[in-house]
Amino acid sequence: MTERQRLFVGGAWVEPDDGHYQVTDPATEGIVGWAPEASREQVRAACAAAREAFGPWSRTPPEERAEVLARTADLIRGRLGPYAELAQAESGATTGTARGMQVGVAAARFRRYARVEPVEQPLPPQINEAGPFGPATVMGALAVRQPVGVVACVTSYNNPWANPAGKVAPALAMGNTVVVKPAPQDPLSVYRMAEALQEAGAPPGVVNVVGGTRPEVGEAAVDCPDVDMVSFTGSTAVGQRIAEVCGRSMKRQLMELGGKGAALVFDDADLDAAVAGIGTTFSFYSGQICTAPTRVLAQRGMYDRLVDRLAAYARHVKVGDPRERDTVVGPLISAAHRDRVEAYVELGRKEGARLVTGGERPPHDRGFYVAPTLLADCTPDMRVVREEIFGPVVVVVPFDAEEEGIDLANASDYGLIDYVWSGDVARAFRVARRLRAGGVGVNTVGRNMEAPFGGFKKSGVGRDVGSYALHAYSELQAIVWPG
Repeated sequence: MTERQRLFVGGAWVEPDDGHYQVTDPATEGIVGWAPEASREQVRAACAAAREAFGPWSRTPPEERAEVLARTADLIRGRLGPYAELAQAESGATTGTARGMQVGVAAARFRRYARVEPVEQPLPPQINEAGPFGPATVMGALAVRQPVGVVACVTSYNNPWANPAGKVAPALAMGNTVVVKPAPQDPLSVYRMAEALQEAGAPPGVVNVVGGTRPEVGEAAVDCPDVDMVSFTGSTAVGQRIAEVCGRSMKRQLMELGGKGAALVFDDADLDAAVAGIGTTFSFYSGQICTAPTRVLAQRGMYDRLVDRLAAYARHVKVGDPRERDTVVGPLISAAHRDRVEAYVELGRKEGARLVTGGERPPHDRGFYVAPTLLADCTPDMRVVREEIFGPVVVVVPFDAEEEGIDLANASDYGLIDYVWSGDVARAFRVARRLRAGGVGVNTVGRNMEAPFGGFKKSGVGRDVGSYALHAYSELQAIVWPG
């Protein structure tokens, strides 16, 4: 693909003011295409277009908005092959991940939010003992969900389809309009999503996409007066800066930030299930996912066996071209990120961790590959245990008693998703309820896509997914009257 992508502003495809930049295939280091570099003025124009479109779109009947989303889902599903090929070229995802977890999930999310849900909830009448209407007045009430307004959606590079769809679809369903600022590493897929929405009948200005490599592009969207809410997925450090800007003008926020998921493995756990679950850190997005169980806390009686089995798993999986059917671990997103992950592995060795397997660069002529890496005999104070690495690296810390394991799991700045493996289901649920995390997987790394998703502590603010996303992209209004 060598075409030069244009911006999408106010329903029109616009040449970028500041030229184009190269999008690189992380597996081959070849050119995928040329993405547009928006100016600050073009970002502001996109926000203004979204503001102008908000009134008519918010007053459009929910059923008509749902029809647009349903048609978008059908278009994405019908173009699964070429869309997945582009996503794979941009992100380095394996074929199964690009088709199923990226494009396939995006289509499913548009389909999910094409389901109209009630936005009004009658509340029980209440007797007001004293007030402007006299004593013992019966008051009726209605809780109504209203759209927030214009939403700036700043998306992550690890999933250029599912992540934007998880923001855009529920926001539009609630009657908001959006300005999407895609990740600079793999933005082209988001422009294809905009094309599908336009073809499905989204009116001009309802969806806008403006991207670029410079921080000024995202900053222009976040601090624009036309923007009422910012939905961000990315690092905690960037999220904190965005939150500071939002705080100055009281913009609403939805923040899905970093993670350092603790995986507590008790002595009575199903070892096969635990290894398969923890092994997804190596295989799923090459560890570039905030929900990965990267921080393994192994009870002493299970510790040696678990380390041995994880090492065997890591050595067995194929690292290489994500287009090959038997590849399990693809490349990292960029050379800079590969250097960062490798630096963390070296740091772990210097801190005293035992490098069980990995740590070297696989023997490929091109591509940003890192071998699945296991660091054992770690201690809670090590930076590799405390900080998010965002790559195919697992660290293992031993513990003795249940209480110690819980304390170690909670001794983190993060709290997105933790995991518990135990043959004693009662204990597993008891431990789960004491973990300071937005989600806990019990004997699984799977997710229920109607369950609320978000984090405690520095892992984020707010919840989305399922009906919770509709709540996130709406304001709650109370209407009260004398009964």
